[in-house]
Amino acid sequence: MKLFRKIVVFYVFSNFHVAFAGFSLTKITLIGFGLADNFTPLFVAFSILLSYNFIRFYEIKEGRLNWFKDWFFMNIKELLVLMILSIFGLGYISFFREFNIKSILILFPFAFMTFFYAIPLFKIGKLEVSFRNFPMIKIFSIAIAWAGISVFFPLDEWNYQFTSAVYLEFFQRILFLLAITIPFDIRDVETDSKSLKTLPQTLGITNSKILGTLCLIGLLLMETFKENFTYVGLLVVLIVSIITGLLLWFSSPKQSRFYTGFWVESIPIIWLGLLVYFNIYLF
Repeated sequence: MKLFRKIVVFYVFSNFHVAFAGFSLTKITLIGFGLADNFTPLFVAFSILLSYNFIRFYEIKEGRLNWFKDWFFMNIKELLVLMILSIFGLGYISFFREFNIKSILILFPFAFMTFFYAIPLFKIGKLEVSFRNFPMIKIFSIAIAWAGISVFFPLDEWNYQFTSAVYLEFFQRILFLLAITIPFDIRDVETDSKSLKTLPQTLGITNSKILGTLCLIGLLLMETFKENFTYVGLLVVLIVSIITGLLLWFSSPKQSRFYTGFWVESIPIIWLGLLVYFNIYLF
């Protein structure tokens, strides 16, 4: 049991789980547009493993994440191996597969937002200027960055024409990401600096949950406007919305980090699993 727990903790704390979620969101886009590709989602996953662990190292170096510091340095060798393997994975996909390197240009602004979410663009005295520290910007920067990375990037890599269907997918993804990010802000409502003015700090926890629910309703409504609309696709989005809604409404500042770090982060993986299941057994 202790070994199993140790493996699960490493899986979550090493950002492997969030990388799997990034893989899933990218793959969901490709499936929705009828494109068969696993290397672009892998590129996203390797990028997340590399960047997120680097950001964690920076935050610990700056005296943040004290709760995480001991575990990080106890597993530093394994994390370095994981980051090195990620670099090799990115290199292999970029130079030894049929990969459109020019597509990285569209990835840049969203990767920039992700990277400088925690790492400051510059400092004014002791004041750090980063996306994280702009009032009310935190949650929207995360949603827009992840939506761009998981929608625009894989489609551009395939030279897919950016029609209204692509932009609809992009806005749908933003609504979904806003809904699954709110539980993280609720978890941190008592520890986040008041100057951040996160949604729970500004609107209150209940109103933030209502806003997240409205995002999920918007996600469902937008699904019906898709050019490639199917009832199976709507059913999958409905199931995902219900699961997300339940996790959103049960979230609280007292929930453990595994509630958000594992269960909430699992929603994109569940979404991909449902798509694969219905594609296999209904078609």
